[in-house]
Amino acid sequence: MSAPAAVRPAALGAALLRTPAAGSALALLVAVAVFSLTTDTFLELDNLSLVVQQSLVIGTLALGQTLIILTGGIDLGNAAAAVLATLVMAQLVLSGLPGALALPLGVACTVLIGLVVGGLVTRMRLPPFIVTLGMLTMLTAGAKLLADGEAVPVTDPLLTWLGTRTYLFGGIEITYGMTAALVMYLVVWFALTRTAWGSHVHAVGNAPEAARLSGIKVNRTLLSVYLVAGVVFGLAAWQALGRVPNADPNAYQLGNLESITAVVLGGTSLFGGRGSVLGTMAGALIVAVLRSGLTQLGVDALYQDVATGALVIAAVVLDRAARRRN
Repeated sequence: MSAPAAVRPAALGAALLRTPAAGSALALLVAVAVFSLTTDTFLELDNLSLVVQQSLVIGTLALGQTLIILTGGIDLGNAAAAVLATLVMAQLVLSGLPGALALPLGVACTVLIGLVVGGLVTRMRLPPFIVTLGMLTMLTAGAKLLADGEAVPVTDPLLTWLGTRTYLFGGIEITYGMTAALVMYLVVWFALTRTAWGSHVHAVGNAPEAARLSGIKVNRTLLSVYLVAGVVFGLAAWQALGRVPNADPNAYQLGNLESITAVVLGGTSLFGGRGSVLGTMAGALIVAVLRSGLTQLGVDALYQDVATGALVIAAVVLDRAARRRN
């Protein structure tokens, strides 16, 4: 009778390695349970709502990052692109353009950046890490030059619309940004799991040469991923203006690393071909829950960074173990 009991933990561990999104969800539940027991205010509805709101921008950046990492790439300039887009939107409104035009032009800015990066990766065969590292430097400098180093206030109601608050069931505070993020995740999840394009993305990430030999247009798939990610990063800029109605060239300086952290904690492999956007959602929430819970426990922000970094390393170790097992 003892053999089945001994086998169950091993079987559970193997199942979690095969379904990383489930492991991320379990880690999220454990974190929530721990902080609920160790603090008096963590489970309050207002605090839980705030945690979700704090995860929105990084969670949206992580959504686009997931698509790129699934193909075996990485984007170090995603947060800088979103910040530049916020400044483009703000400056256009200040110049007299309505928000209804400034918003799509801001998103077009990040799409153009995605086109440039995707073109360099597919046509010039440059490593995504190098391309996006250079793009990070240029976009950061460009944002500061555009704003002259100063934050630009945003008052246009459309640009700040995602920050609009309402109440679910009369007591749970939510924002339109939460709903928008959920819709984005569901759309990308459907595209990755229920369409031929999603199958091609996974195939290219797993083995690009095998994908090419099977008839998949690898370069076209990669370019489409960078374009879709560009759209998502533009929507992250809109999320940022909903969170704080200020276009600040110094905002989200670590947003690229935090988005990668969310993706890795969500179970997406840094080696490409394996992952889930639902896992990324859990990963973004894990980061926000850790920040909130540790802050309420009085833990210094530097130690919070240490804890987050340790989790990332642990997630990569688990990913490596899963690949070896497979």
